[in-house]
Order: sequence, then C-alpha cells, then structure tokens
Amino acid sequence: MISNINHVKRVMGNLSAKKKYGQNFLIDSNIVDKIAKNACDSNCLTVEIGPGLGGLTEMLLKYSKAVDAYEIDKDMYDILIDSIDDKRLNVYLEDFMDTDISKYQNQEIRVCSNLPYYVTTPILFKLFESTLNISKITVMVQKEVGDRFKAKVNSEDYNALSIIVQYLYDVKHEMSVPKNVFYPAPKVDSAVISFTPKVDRDAEFEKKFFSLVKNSFVMRRKTLHNNFKQFLDNETIEKIYTTLNLDKNIRAQELTLADFLKINELL
Repeated sequence: MISNINHVKRVMGNLSAKKKYGQNFLIDSNIVDKIAKNACDSNCLTVEIGPGLGGLTEMLLKYSKAVDAYEIDKDMYDILIDSIDDKRLNVYLEDFMDTDISKYQNQEIRVCSNLPYYVTTPILFKLFESTLNISKITVMVQKEVGDRFKAKVNSEDYNALSIIVQYLYDVKHEMSVPKNVFYPAPKVDSAVISFTPKVDRDAEFEKKFFSLVKNSFVMRRKTLHNNFKQFLDNETIEKIYTTLNLDKNIRAQELTLADFLKINELL
C-alpha cells in the first residue's frame, strides 16, 4: 500500500517535497480508498492531476476502467512509473494546464485529484469551461476554497467561481481531511468536494456567461459599474442598470446567479 508514512519516506529517499508544486502526500490509506471509491466508475477512464507518489493513483486503478495521470515533477514521475506496474495506467510528464484535453472529447471520463493548492482555481476553471463529458469531478482542496463552491450571495467566500460552479453542478462536500494525514503536513485542513453536472452544456452560451461573471469580479472591492466599464460601453451598462433596477453602488458579490443570468440575457 503506497499511502503510508513508511513507504513515502522510503521511496522519497533523499528527495524532499517541493513547495513550488504544493506537494503534500496523503498517508492515510482509508481516506485514500474512500476518495477513490466515491470518485470512480468501473466503466470510465479516470483522469488524475498531480499523482505525486501514486497513493491515490493506486486506488483509482482499483475502481476505474483505466487512469491517465498528469505529473509535472520528473522526480515524482520516475517514482510513479517504478511503483505501479499496470497497463491500464498512462502517466504523462506534463503540466495539466498545458494539456490539450480535447482528446477526451468522444468519451465519458471522471476526474479525481488531490489538487495542488497553488493552482486549484486555474485547473478547476479549465475543467469547468471545457465541454467534455465529465460525469463527475472529485477533488481535494484547501478547506477555505471548498467553502467558496457553496458560498451564498453577499458572503466573503462568494465569487466568480461560486457562481459558475453553482450554475453547472450539484456540489457535495464529501469529507473533511485534517492536515495531520499528510506528509509533510500543510498549514491548513482540506476538504473533498464532488461536482456532478446538472445542466446540458452549451459552449457558446457558457463562453459568454463565464466571461461576464469573471470580468464582474476582476476588481472585487470596486462597484459592479467600475468592473463593467472595463468591458462594456456606457449605453449597455445603462440598459442593464435600468432594466434590472440596480443600485449604482452595488458590487458583484451582491448579485445572485439569477441576476447574472438576466444580465447575460440582456447582453
């Protein structure tokens, strides 16, 4: 079993976890097994981002048809391909952010990852904005990031990610994961969150809607009007405010998902 402290220390040898890649390895086999069992389907390919030493990878193979793993660190890549001998595993030494995921266009896939904290949001946006047939996304993220996914309007955690996620997915908090089950231990606790699609995807609609939402939050402390001025003309802004009867001092975090959908319809 890869997910234990003794194995991690042995295979790491003289290597150290790299902070620049956000490397914190899970060392609780029970948690790893629960994540994989919940995330996978035996008829689906699972895509894993940042497999590290392969603790989660090993369990994903147990419950999946096959696994494609993307690893940015050559040291981890070498350890992984030496540790797991399974023809159903494909390991790619590349940054997932640079990967052309359109190659999965014609198949149903699932995504599961212990996401590096420093790149959580960009990776999730890449997945959310794709039109792939991803039947479920299961990720471990920093607890405060997990809180944003179900954040309510006008709360501190409510942002563009909250709105886009709540439009696309049913979001479920699967489990809390304390920092002491990682090696090395991070400074914060984590959460496992799953996303199950709830709408039919429309690439053209989503491109415009997601752009509207993200641009509305670019300067979070500024009013919505100030953000709008960066990408809309005055006549269009006036039409939005008049039609929806918005206060000129309102901020993006005060608008609901329904409000943004109405603005998008006007545009």
